[in-house]
Amino acid sequence: MRDIMGMMGKVKEMQAKMEKMQEEISALEVDGTSGGGLVTVRMDGKGNLKGIKIDPSLFKEDDVEILEDLIVAAHKDGKDKAEAITAEKTRALTAGLPIPPGMKLPF
Repeated sequence: MRDIMGMMGKVKEMQAKMEKMQEEISALEVDGTSGGGLVTVRMDGKGNLKGIKIDPSLFKEDDVEILEDLIVAAHKDGKDKAEAITAEKTRALTAGLPIPPGMKLPF
């Protein structure tokens, strides 16, 4: 019975840590860049786009497709960075737990 109570305490503790981590991830801001810094996007930890900076040299009529591609690439770069930080925080939080390979946290 003592083991069950101890386990329940650890579950509650883990839940509190997970909630705190999710708040930290939501508050996180990352910059994604492409084109050697010609396009920069600012995103939160959940992948929501917060802002875009575009170098004025890209504002030419014949470069519209390139600009569109650079925005998409910068967004992907930012999202990848946010996911890497999230994965690192999750690994630290769940260290020592028997979590099946490939299972992503937070859900």
